[in-house]
Amino acid sequence: MLAAGPFLLAALLAAAPQTPAPRLDFAFGTDPAPRHASSGAVVYSARTGFGVEGAMPVVEPHGAGKTPFLFSVTVPEGNYKVTVTFGGDTASDTTVKAELRRLMLERIAVRAGGSATRTFIVNVRTPAYPGGAVKLKPREAVQEARAWDNRLTLEFDGTPAVRALKIEPADVPTIYVLGDSTVADQPGEPYASWGQMLPRFFKPSVAVANHAESGESTFSAVIANRFEKIAARIRPGDYFLVQFGHNDQKSKDPDAQQKFKANLIGWAQRVKAKGATPVIVTPMFRNRFDGDQAVDTAGPFPQLAREAAEESGALLIDLHARSKALYEAMGPTGVDALFMHNADFSVKDGSHHGPYGAYELAKIVVQGLRDAKAPIARAVVDDLPPYDPSKPMRESDFKVPPSITATEERPLGVNQP
Repeated sequence: MLAAGPFLLAALLAAAPQTPAPRLDFAFGTDPAPRHASSGAVVYSARTGFGVEGAMPVVEPHGAGKTPFLFSVTVPEGNYKVTVTFGGDTASDTTVKAELRRLMLERIAVRAGGSATRTFIVNVRTPAYPGGAVKLKPREAVQEARAWDNRLTLEFDGTPAVRALKIEPADVPTIYVLGDSTVADQPGEPYASWGQMLPRFFKPSVAVANHAESGESTFSAVIANRFEKIAARIRPGDYFLVQFGHNDQKSKDPDAQQKFKANLIGWAQRVKAKGATPVIVTPMFRNRFDGDQAVDTAGPFPQLAREAAEESGALLIDLHARSKALYEAMGPTGVDALFMHNADFSVKDGSHHGPYGAYELAKIVVQGLRDAKAPIARAVVDDLPPYDPSKPMRESDFKVPPSITATEERPLGVNQP
């Protein structure tokens, strides 16, 4: 094992891009750290390659926290097993998100003086791949930089307390995700997507790599090399979940429908050739109602996605049909709670979801993997019962605390609200 120290960054830069980082250990608190660990309660420095970004937490003898904080470590691209020991001198309730607000753990409650240990998997990526690179949008290099930088960033929310942290390389199957703003890791509250909620529902034997991006269609994802990046990394035993349609339907290309289906089929075939499993997800409904009935605004694209799955042999998750059941169960007024909204609902979005809605849609996706009898479904966490979208969890029962970052900027690609 290797304690993080001043030599960390130089050692990592000297390593090949695919070379995993050594095991890194950190201790939080004012008590001296064990010999094998470094103190994590320090400001991030490029020299050391680790530390707290932004506001410092309250540091006590046996832990750090009380207020939300970010902790980052410079590491090469890859999957990492992260083991956190929670607890401190006062009672705590910690939720963990990673990179760009990907939900990892929720509500780990520890009494004063107690401790609890949990493990999860974080995927870290950079734009480059052999022979090319993803063409990032300007906001991906600024507001969304944590999704693409060479750091593993952890966000501790709620009333956190962290005693210790261990990070080590993980050789596990990866679920690659590609899609638009309804799938992407959204950078700030009150927006969220099902893609960034997905990691919470898997045991620490699976990684989730969400490559979805706001404003993307199957056409633009090809141009930006987003699929090529995934194709360069995917390997036997991995999964590829893809959901497009909302932006494809806005294309003025007369062949847009044909190209949409062809892109999905082509991707599925390439993924299968790599020994991985493609899963095509139909686009969810928007927030449109006629009386008590949800109105379908997606045109032929859900059906084209179904046909692409059948013709390519990909698994299918019919999020379109299941989101309709979810929305109608909520009703034409209650459904607003699933979508981005402010406190009094005077500002709301008809396409993009808030954390509660994203959480419920992620359950639909996970249930879809179960229903398809995908082997990866065996890695779903034990505390997620079978999900019926006609019987959703109440918003009042959604207890995930908000993230540190917030935004008033709507996701890209919103030509139809």
